[in-house]
Amino acid sequence: MLYVGIDYHKRYSQVNAVDERGKARAHSRLANDFCTIETFFRTLNEPCKAVLEAGWNWGVMYDWLEQIENVEEVQLAHPQRVQAIAAAQVKTDSIDASTLSQLLRADLIPRAYIPGTETRRLREIVRQRLFLVRLRTMMKNRIHALLERHHVSLPSVSDLFGKKGRQYLSRVVLSVSAQQLLTQDLKLLDSLDEEIKQTEQWLKSNLGEDRRMEILLTVPGLGQLLGAVVALEIDTIERFSQSSKLVAYAGLAPSTYASGGRVTHGGLMKQSNKWLRWALVEAAWAAVRCDPYFRSQFSLRCKSKGSQTAIVAVARRLAEVVWHV
Repeated sequence: MLYVGIDYHKRYSQVNAVDERGKARAHSRLANDFCTIETFFRTLNEPCKAVLEAGWNWGVMYDWLEQIENVEEVQLAHPQRVQAIAAAQVKTDSIDASTLSQLLRADLIPRAYIPGTETRRLREIVRQRLFLVRLRTMMKNRIHALLERHHVSLPSVSDLFGKKGRQYLSRVVLSVSAQQLLTQDLKLLDSLDEEIKQTEQWLKSNLGEDRRMEILLTVPGLGQLLGAVVALEIDTIERFSQSSKLVAYAGLAPSTYASGGRVTHGGLMKQSNKWLRWALVEAAWAAVRCDPYFRSQFSLRCKSKGSQTAIVAVARRLAEVVWHV
């Protein structure tokens, strides 16, 4: 059995293979394409285990390795925990790959969770939808700023970009250059609306009959979008043995420092799933508005802690509810 550490980068990967005694068998810098990676493993001509660190682009390399015949197992390493185990004064791609291979040989890899291919695909769709909504908000803000610069009085409507608001905007007359900008911004806004609807249709077709969504929609504050984010970022609830594990994963637990008999609680944990935390905090605001229990929890904490701390506490309670259901 050979143990292969892969230091994966954008355009190339540094790979290092060691045998069961820790002796180096092969090392190379490879271009990131499937044929090159497959050829390297084929030349090893032995069963292999491989490991790479979890990064923003790990999915493609992981899927390639899964397809290679003599790769029996692929592990995903948690970057921060690897650094804690094997910190070095000198850091190079070759040293990183070698460190990963030796940790794999000793069965000391701190593993990161590996969501399935389908879950990763749906996560990309959800995150694309969130990205498009942010762009749409930016466009709306630009239109508001343009109207304010030219002292355009706004109509008495709840939504400037609703049906009545758009009818008003179509009648606004500005200077030639400003009118061109307004027309262009409104076209971009319409285009973003269409793309957002398309991504929502993709999600509905893929998650419409998902049992997780059916359960999550019973939780106050969770609708179709936030429910989809929570379902996909958690994936399988069985990987959290208790609710506190899920709370920590979502980054809703305060950091703690204890020394010499003193215990200090600080800010929220930084190493967390930012998408899940965002979804739960947004859901908490909705739950406070529509559910008496969460409204009372929020009001109780607001008196002494302030609204921002109170809403995090509600989001933490919401995460516990999600785990239990």
